Amino acid sequence: MTATAEAPRASAPWHYWVVTVVALVWNAFGAYDYFMTKTQGDAYLRKAAMTDAQIAHVHAYPVWMTADWAIGVWGALLGALLLVARTRYAVHVFVVSLAAFVVMLVYTYLLSDGAKAMGQQGMIVNLAILAGCIFFAWYSWTMAKRGVLK
Repeated sequence: MTATAEAPRASAPWHYWVVTVVALVWNAFGAYDYFMTKTQGDAYLRKAAMTDAQIAHVHAYPVWMTADWAIGVWGALLGALLLVARTRYAVHVFVVSLAAFVVMLVYTYLLSDGAKAMGQQGMIVNLAILAGCIFFAWYSWTMAKRGVLK
């Protein structure tokens, strides 16, 4: 009878914890924004300096788009928590979150008048969010490959 021993987890480099904290803060804000939009509505969106056109665009989301948004933000927060736990499932969750954000971009810029409503500022914000989604998916994948995540 042979026993199979799992390889020990590699130690986490210093930047792992920096990225994990950034992921937690970044994605907690996304979840906070979703929660406040759903609970405080227009009052919150106006405090966030959204225009009437931008607020109308958010209100016009179909149900599937609202579900997609929820999957994206709550998934990203879960991915960050999975980084804290140092589990490879962070990769899968970040990829799902990235896919949800890409669906949101397709809806906003191809399937609706979101590009007009959001304007250049919205485009810049969305590019920053996309960069964050790609980075966290890539970083968690890299750490899984290096054995930091098990």
